[in-house]
Amino acid sequence: MHPSPSSPEAPAAAREHCRSLREALRRFGDHGLAEAAAWGRRLAGVLPSGGRLLAAGNGGSAAQAQHLTAELVGRYATDRPPYSAIALHAETSSVTAIGNDYGFDEVFARQVAAHGRPGDVLVLLSTSGRSDNLLGAATAARAAGMRVWAMTGPAPNPLAGEADEAVSIDAPNTATVQEAHLVALHVVCESFDEALTDVASAASAAVPAGAPNDPPSVSHLSRRGSR
Repeated sequence: MHPSPSSPEAPAAAREHCRSLREALRRFGDHGLAEAAAWGRRLAGVLPSGGRLLAAGNGGSAAQAQHLTAELVGRYATDRPPYSAIALHAETSSVTAIGNDYGFDEVFARQVAAHGRPGDVLVLLSTSGRSDNLLGAATAARAAGMRVWAMTGPAPNPLAGEADEAVSIDAPNTATVQEAHLVALHVVCESFDEALTDVASAASAAVPAGAPNDPPSVSHLSRRGSR
């Protein structure tokens, strides 16, 4: 479809931005998509059993981390129980107190030490993979017995090296990396919900005919509006 005569042509920079994103997503499909989906399936084995997800990032990556926790505490596509997920940068009093008393490099590590438990998951997002406060958080998480997953820009980088697993977006600029990170986070959420559905279906199939069903959880009794 061609633009109408009155429609302005997109600037070269805008076209290059979209081309760069398409290329980054193509590479993500080849190297990263399967990992992101696997993270969602693993979370389905952690959160419903009482585990917790912690997430952190700086700047735009902080917004991405908070997007992930909102999808888990709220919902992604369909109604389901809420699960424990905390965006560490959003704890403003803790961040400012820790930054003031211990320095900015400790703002996430100290919260991880406070909230993290063995078997919990820490997701760290960074376009550079070189943020000292995220590297400190990874160290604290390992000491707490947590699993560390990193979403970064091009590898190799220090954060990907410190994490148990990493999804690294091969893209030349920060904006494109962040945009691809959002796609990867949505893949995690889709895989998480799909795994929960599979578990529920298997459990229903195992219930003998005529056996009473468990009552619906409170979260399923209310009707939620669309976003």
